[in-house]
Amino acid sequence: MLLFDFFFKKLMRYGCLTVIDADGKPHVYQGAPADDFPPVTIRLHDRAIHWKLPLRPALTVGEGYMDGTLTIESGTLYDFLALTSENMHRLDRRFSPGERYYALLRGLQQWNPIASSKRNVAHHYDLSGELYDLFLDVDRQYSCAYFPTVEMSLEEAQQAKKRHIMAKLLLQPGQKVLDIGCGWGGLALSMARDYDVEVTGITLSEEQLKVARQRAQEAQLAHKVRFDLCDYRQLAGRFDRIVSVGMFEHVGVGHFQTFFDRMRDLLTDNGVALLHAIGRSAGPGATNPWIRKYIFPGGYTPALSEVLPRVERAGLFVTDIELLFPHYADTLRQWAKRFAEHRAAAAKIYDERFCRMWEFYLAGAETAFRHQGLMVFQMQMARNAADVPRTRDYIATRERE
Repeated sequence: MLLFDFFFKKLMRYGCLTVIDADGKPHVYQGAPADDFPPVTIRLHDRAIHWKLPLRPALTVGEGYMDGTLTIESGTLYDFLALTSENMHRLDRRFSPGERYYALLRGLQQWNPIASSKRNVAHHYDLSGELYDLFLDVDRQYSCAYFPTVEMSLEEAQQAKKRHIMAKLLLQPGQKVLDIGCGWGGLALSMARDYDVEVTGITLSEEQLKVARQRAQEAQLAHKVRFDLCDYRQLAGRFDRIVSVGMFEHVGVGHFQTFFDRMRDLLTDNGVALLHAIGRSAGPGATNPWIRKYIFPGGYTPALSEVLPRVERAGLFVTDIELLFPHYADTLRQWAKRFAEHRAAAAKIYDERFCRMWEFYLAGAETAFRHQGLMVFQMQMARNAADVPRTRDYIATRERE
């Protein structure tokens, strides 16, 4: 219990957390007053957590919640994760020996050759489509929405996200567009419909491919939109525009240079590209071990300091960068609310443990954006900087149009 007590005393400098140990004894850890964080009480049901938690906090807490050996007695799961995330953010992020261990191994954790990439994608994106219908918008946009106003619905914000991206791509009729990591095809279909362009969408998810092709047929756009099961490293040809939304997080830091080299080779001489991805504002780090094990194996959210040098070495010009800080947290809150409303249906598709895993994923992701410095960046790149307008006024103009 000494290690357990030391861990929570060092962690809790802000707010109040009560931990009821596996023997039923409460331990109160009180930091500075925190009116914006309600007090939380958790209960541990397994003595092994007493020593596992200080050594591997992220993995132990996540697995404990999934297995029911860690329960929330007062407050909510989000309250607990927000409180502990805020305290972790205020500490040296390397204070846990387990976290330092994971950082040392991050190169191996993100080694994503083509075969591994397909397997990692299948782990998450080949889940039942019925699951995603429970909490996503009708277009199945599974990335950060864009909320110009907080009153927007999720559907409106996802449409706004697509308009924002398409405006930055400077699309013109007849252009050839590549969508790397096309998901269920929503953006590709919108580009073809709204701008009369020819789109090639690629994915490594067989389930997404099946749905995307069906959607193209139903929208009578199959003559303009083609979807393929393909890795970005296997693709040939040249495109006037390249867009990638929510896929770069699966590339892995060891493959960044290959990604941007391929983007350069696939762009025409006057080509423009737009990368929409999650990033970290606190510098390079390592993927949360629970997220890596259960949600996104092989995944990593980079710092811009890890991305920009690779773009430069690829010979691409960065012509615009926009950072979106609150938008993904708001998106995740909407997803979590919808998932909670349809939790019983999710349990019928999978089981109770899966539901707790998904709850933990959505709540944990939201707290990471609100309290641990995660953000979304949209990076516009070009082979020739002169092919992009000299001011950003065109973005709002094209969005209105």
